[in-house]
Amino acid sequence: MNAREVLSLSPVMPVLAVEDADVAADLAQALYNGGIRTLEITLRTPCALAAISRIRQVLPDAVVGAGTVLDETQLRAAVDAGAQFIISPGIYPAFAEAAARAAVPVIPGVATAGELMLALAHGLDTCKLFPAEAVGGRALLQAWHGPFPQAAFCPTGGISAETAPDYLRLPNVLCVGGSWLAPKAAVAARDWETISRLAREAAALRT
Repeated sequence: MNAREVLSLSPVMPVLAVEDADVAADLAQALYNGGIRTLEITLRTPCALAAISRIRQVLPDAVVGAGTVLDETQLRAAVDAGAQFIISPGIYPAFAEAAARAAVPVIPGVATAGELMLALAHGLDTCKLFPAEAVGGRALLQAWHGPFPQAAFCPTGGISAETAPDYLRLPNVLCVGGSWLAPKAAVAARDWETISRLAREAAALRT
């Protein structure tokens, strides 16, 4: 499965900072039950790699990736933990080289035309626009479609359930990333019904 296939599985990719590996499988199952097929587990918490491994074991039909991957060492660790794709908030030459030779799809973050050109030069034509709202959001993506028609994006950062449909209408957007599918209060309360409901609403955003 390549990067575009990964990002085309669901219109919204939940960005999950898992605080407790013991609840990771239940959280993933709740999202999957609502129709979300891809999950980004960010490497912002100590248990992130364990969460990826656990979800892969109990929910093999989901596609699980690692986010907030900052260097080649983290990339390798995530792949070893079972990550099926990698997402980074940015890009630089050494990371682009590592991404180009990685065993799984890598989706680098870009915020400028120069960063996008760096990604494209390494064969990385599917990127994360981050932080989307802060760097121009929909207007920037529309502007890039002309000079970079070969590029496709998963914009993330400041996007909500209300603004996601406008992004998904753009021809160069495959999906959006968002944290609203797993509110901290709902996860803490293990309110999987609410999370499945939010997932169903997100899965229905594809236009």
